[in-house]
Amino acid sequence: MNTNTKFNQTLGLGYVIVVVVGNIIGSGVFKKIAPMAAELHSSGWVLLAWIVGGLITLFGALSNAEVAGILADTGGDFVYHKKIYNRFFAFIYGWSLFAVIQTAAISSLAYVFAQSLNSMLALPGLLPSLSSFTIGGIFFPFADFTVKLTAIILILILTFVNIKGIKSGAFVSKLVLILVFTGIFIIVVFGFGSPQAIPARSIDFSSTSDVPVTLSAFFTAMLAAFWAYQGWATVGFIGGEVKDAKRKIPLGIIIGVFMVIAIYLLVNVTYLSLLSIPQLEQIYQSGNQIAAIEAVRVFWGDNGALFISMLILISTLGCTNATILASPRVYFAMSRDQLFLKHAGTLNKSNAPGNSLIWQGIWASVLVLSGTFDQLTDMIIFAVFFFYGATSLGVFILRRKMPDALRPYKVWGYPIVPAIFIIFCIVLFVNTIITRPREAGIGMTLILTGVPVYWLLNRKKKQ
Repeated sequence: MNTNTKFNQTLGLGYVIVVVVGNIIGSGVFKKIAPMAAELHSSGWVLLAWIVGGLITLFGALSNAEVAGILADTGGDFVYHKKIYNRFFAFIYGWSLFAVIQTAAISSLAYVFAQSLNSMLALPGLLPSLSSFTIGGIFFPFADFTVKLTAIILILILTFVNIKGIKSGAFVSKLVLILVFTGIFIIVVFGFGSPQAIPARSIDFSSTSDVPVTLSAFFTAMLAAFWAYQGWATVGFIGGEVKDAKRKIPLGIIIGVFMVIAIYLLVNVTYLSLLSIPQLEQIYQSGNQIAAIEAVRVFWGDNGALFISMLILISTLGCTNATILASPRVYFAMSRDQLFLKHAGTLNKSNAPGNSLIWQGIWASVLVLSGTFDQLTDMIIFAVFFFYGATSLGVFILRRKMPDALRPYKVWGYPIVPAIFIIFCIVLFVNTIITRPREAGIGMTLILTGVPVYWLLNRKKKQ
């Protein structure tokens, strides 16, 4: 271990785009269409939710890009919030990343990887006698313990890979993305072009249920879509390692998000042309099926199911690795400001924040034991959109506080675009409390645990 506290600026635009796309494309593109169908009961409304979710994500990315263009540095939004607001708000954001947002993202991605591997290999069951053991009637840590243990092992292996340095971790993400793009391209071309595909079915707004589509249901369905789009802002965490970061990070965010929106629309139109809404609802209710696997099974049979299972393995592997790679840079930045564990602010011989990676891996492993995939992802979106809205509000604040600052990029459609995104974040936050009170409650509790931690850290600093 060395005492170096400064990263080397070695990453170019290509790696920025890889990190953006690699942090987004993971499990959501394969799984989340099923809960959206169960919520909206209409293929047209499901596709509209994907489109609106993509546009709102793009509005947030455009707003974030202007802030990144002014303040880009290691730590991303933690650095932005410290400059825009104060140390306390920046700490609460960083603590939220560690307590729930990034670590739960790692946990849920690794969980889907383990589920896919289990469906292919039928891993032996472990500790079945403890599967009903519960903590407070909320958490069942030993339920599906084989899957959970596999997810934990994956987290620890990828943590070790990234301790060896960012070039090692980024290379893995780049290789995996190439394979994922190839696989998705095959699904779209062969699926949409197959005799079983019914293109008109993907834009049918008639409902399979007597329950009308409400605004609240639409927002709840978009929780699933937003999980699939989640991760674009993570690239800001590695700002201190990017050459010409204030220009390349905004550009990388915009290019990466546009790429993902296009990919998601193509692949979801394909799913909807192959599977009816009742079929997707049954997939969701089963709890152990994945929509993408069943869609490919329609035109390729069991061999296709095996193929897509392998693709999901590769995709979630890449996204888990990308998230593990980027997130510790925030804890590193917090430690430099004496707002996290002191030894988390040093780099190892590979110029990687090894201690931060270790702590992240430990807590992510604990979260694997805490809940199901959908519970984890709804909790993440509830928490992260609060801070996304705060960053977009920073566009207005910085234009008043720093009117003469060099802005390599200015958000398109100002002030309408950031204003729409901020309003949307508020509505989503409130709607989640109403429709998903359990996930919102756990997420808020983990966030608020940062208040006494901040008090203790400040007290220690004064002493």
